Amino acid sequence: MINGILNLYKPVGLTSHDVVAKVRRSLREKRVGHAGTLDPAAEGVLPVCVGQATRVVEYLSDARKIYCAEIRLGITTDTYDREGMVTRVSEVPNFSLEELEQAVARFRGPIEQVPPLYSAIKVGGQPLYKMARAGKGDQVELKPRPVEIFTLEITALALPFLKLWVECSKGTYIRSLAFDLGTTLGCGAYMQHLVRLQSGPFQIKDTLTLEELQQAAKEGTEALEEYLYPLDTVLTEWPAWIVNDATAERIRQGRDISPAQEGISGGWQLNKQVGGYEKTVRRVYTAGGELLALMERVGEGWHPAKVFIEKGST
Repeated sequence: MINGILNLYKPVGLTSHDVVAKVRRSLREKRVGHAGTLDPAAEGVLPVCVGQATRVVEYLSDARKIYCAEIRLGITTDTYDREGMVTRVSEVPNFSLEELEQAVARFRGPIEQVPPLYSAIKVGGQPLYKMARAGKGDQVELKPRPVEIFTLEITALALPFLKLWVECSKGTYIRSLAFDLGTTLGCGAYMQHLVRLQSGPFQIKDTLTLEELQQAAKEGTEALEEYLYPLDTVLTEWPAWIVNDATAERIRQGRDISPAQEGISGGWQLNKQVGGYEKTVRRVYTAGGELLALMERVGEGWHPAKVFIEKGST
């Protein structure tokens, strides 16, 4: 049984679902899911969860992302990127770096962002991009959503192109950022190219190509395990407990526990920047160091929200 997280490099031209399908075939494993969609025209870090790791996808999807985005000023497209139909062409003024910096500064911090019509967001159970392709885009009211851009810097400028370094929260669309920046500047813009440099703890320098994955799968489990990250790689913001065997068995059975009455040997935080123990989720490990469960606070006790070691396992 294969369990873990792969830090894959998604090439241009493939959808995130294409990558998942290739991983399923290479590993002969049905339980495979990606964390954070990358458009076909984008490339870079795509964490893919395998086996039990699919149960922590939500925590990885919530992680911060870092991108390098190339923006083309003076042209607007219906998809907000180079793949779409041109809807407007404008002359690009000879912007100074200072003028561009002032425009970019408006998008730092918590902002309201309208997602692109051509996106995977579902309305009434149907992805927006399917509605748009069917000519039903005018029937959709796109509402702004809160996102946060922690870092936004111009890293290169050669008009009509500029490059941005973006560190942002989940749910941020860099295509929408490009479109909104073009609107602010008055000349329009679209996203020419996008590379995801980091997703949570996974960085582009450590990525694995699909070809390398296929070769490792052919060589066997031992070769493959070199590239698999453990489930708790994406859970380090949550404080952790170690429990004794009796408490571990209760958790496996799905029973609530009270730390004051159980064999909890104490907790610690691996991420010192995370605020204290007011957090409502705990990682729980067996005395042997295996990740046992994620516990959520319920009243004065704690409930096993996800159990990773089956009942009766040792």
